[in-house]
Amino acid sequence: MFTGIITDIGEILDLRQEGDLRARIGTSYDPAGIDIGASIACDGVCLTVIATGTAETRHWFEVQISAETVDKTNLGPNVWRPGRRINLERALKVGDELGGHIVSGHVDGVAEITAMREEGDSTRLTFRVPAALAGFIAPKGSVALNGTSLTVNEVEGDSFGVNLIPHTKTATTWGDAKVGDAVNLEIDTLARYVARMTEWSASLKA
Repeated sequence: MFTGIITDIGEILDLRQEGDLRARIGTSYDPAGIDIGASIACDGVCLTVIATGTAETRHWFEVQISAETVDKTNLGPNVWRPGRRINLERALKVGDELGGHIVSGHVDGVAEITAMREEGDSTRLTFRVPAALAGFIAPKGSVALNGTSLTVNEVEGDSFGVNLIPHTKTATTWGDAKVGDAVNLEIDTLARYVARMTEWSASLKA
């Protein structure tokens, strides 16, 4: 479980296809504090650590990415390439501050940045989402985009907007964003369960 508060910006150091896709990710996290089998959200996708180490003073960890994950997210080699910066978050511990919202690291789909404009010191981004997910996104609700907990400003059909303050752009990879980027989207867990309960209630009445 995560909160959508990014704690490090990692870098893709290496990608290898070994049955599943294997990625080595540079990080400022101390490998001594990362257990094998630990979960780290990488651009919003919960991945399992299979190796750690330090090379030339650069800390790193490795993860395996299944074909299903590659298919449902932006983690494929067309987007993830050596040198790409990615948002990282360690799994939530009991007693940690819940500064964002509850994020599972289970991406629901990929959104596309369709517009960007400056508003004062902030940047307004507009995203297009798969039609099947549009109904789960509500004004002033929460979404996780590339692992970052953000508040929805407005929703119009299959599009919605968010504002990025300067801190968010510097503390995450959002300062690198551009129109056309594919972004991992996780809808709010609460919205998912409310929709399921409503569907189940309707089926009982039918």
